[in-house]
Amino acid sequence: MDNTHYISTEVLSLETLQEIISHHKSLALSDEAKVNIQKCRAYLDAKMASHLKPIYGINTGFGSLCNVKISNDNLSKLQENLVKSHSCGTGDEVPTAIVKLMLLLKIQSLSYGHSGIQLQTVERLVDFYNNDILPIVYTQGSLGASGDLAPLAHLSLPLLGEGEVFFEGKKVHSSEVLKHFGWKPIVLQSKEGLALLNGTQFMSAYGVHILMKACKFSYFADLIGTISLEGFDGRIEPFHELIHSIRPHKGQILTANRVTQFLKGSKISSQVKKHVQDPYSFRCIPQVHGASKDVIDYVKNVFKTEINSVTDNPNIFIDTDEIISGGNFHGQPLALALDFIAIALAELGSISERRTFQLISGQRNLPAFLVDNPGLNSGLMIPQYTAASIASQNKQLATPASVDSIVSSNGQEDHVSMGANAATKALRVMENVERILAIELMNASQAIEFRRPLESSDFIEQFLKSYRIEVPFVKEDRILHYDMDKTLSFLNRFQLLTIT
Repeated sequence: MDNTHYISTEVLSLETLQEIISHHKSLALSDEAKVNIQKCRAYLDAKMASHLKPIYGINTGFGSLCNVKISNDNLSKLQENLVKSHSCGTGDEVPTAIVKLMLLLKIQSLSYGHSGIQLQTVERLVDFYNNDILPIVYTQGSLGASGDLAPLAHLSLPLLGEGEVFFEGKKVHSSEVLKHFGWKPIVLQSKEGLALLNGTQFMSAYGVHILMKACKFSYFADLIGTISLEGFDGRIEPFHELIHSIRPHKGQILTANRVTQFLKGSKISSQVKKHVQDPYSFRCIPQVHGASKDVIDYVKNVFKTEINSVTDNPNIFIDTDEIISGGNFHGQPLALALDFIAIALAELGSISERRTFQLISGQRNLPAFLVDNPGLNSGLMIPQYTAASIASQNKQLATPASVDSIVSSNGQEDHVSMGANAATKALRVMENVERILAIELMNASQAIEFRRPLESSDFIEQFLKSYRIEVPFVKEDRILHYDMDKTLSFLNRFQLLTIT
């Protein structure tokens, strides 16, 4: 079986990306992509041979230097200088999983034949991807307009035999890797540096990575919330389909249906309840989780459009014989979407922490802090502190980055998206939500043990049985940091069949 994904004009979906990553597929350019790239490059070469007027970024300087004409003899040097001078990233290194996505998405964007890139340049990027040669890229430095200039410069440096890469488990200079494979550095032609650096692949890769995790942990929020509901001896009426049919938000209906399915056959949920209502963190799971699902769906659509787009500048249109300078590099659609998903994810964490708080409060015939002999044992008292701390940090991180803009390039770039900052913040929010949900699972699974001999549904009992292999019931105080780490690892090992 051919385990190769062919880059083409076929729409690239989030599901396809997940399949490429999870199945460790290699990349190859389709014949269509090769033709598109070569035709565009040939057109540009012919244009440069006959065209004397300045064309932005091709035979001019960049940014506020756009009026400086560059001689044809220096066009290659111009592009090389661009990559080197823009390699100004700093801060933490971008996770390798996201760097690999950046490579894939840059290859996709360059393959449409509107960028003027050389075929050998794109093929070298494919080689990097297939051989896990992952450039060292830094999290700080992009304004999210003129694209992700600094991060993409670092992504491109190894093409020139410059910069560092992560290869075979260690960080090495890219020149060593080129020597290892017998490759020569790429000599950039006119426009190539700009095609490589202009674009939104840093923001896009972060967004795709976050979305994959968000879809998975949205599901886990529903499942773990349902286990908490069982542990709290909660009522199932708020999940009745009639309630949601008269307020038919898509995410709300999906959440209610999912919880109902999770509870099928549960002896705990079917027993007679003494209480009339549950707190909002249980009763309003469909409304709160559902609203976050609807945001995730919106953000998926934004990123689906983006990863199937050409985002460098200027753009080349062979059929109409035009080279047009515009602003497809501007990250505003992504910045707003990343801020939106950060808010939605923070809410999943916020309501999760509230359920944890309710579970340890000594209500509903549960012991205080979900442990025997409370007092001698602190039980699950302090994991809730941890969840509260993380939930609070998420509220701070959910402050939008996209409302800010700082003028750059001597005023030429006078409105920027700050989408890169939105991206790195959103990932931190996502990772925080994972930890909050892991803490809720610790508490929910503990609470259910105090409902014995009653059992929940077969599905939940099987899930808890698997979990208990990793994290045993807390009989008396122990170091819970290890339990938290094991719970997070347990959740991360699961793979959903579909992204919903």
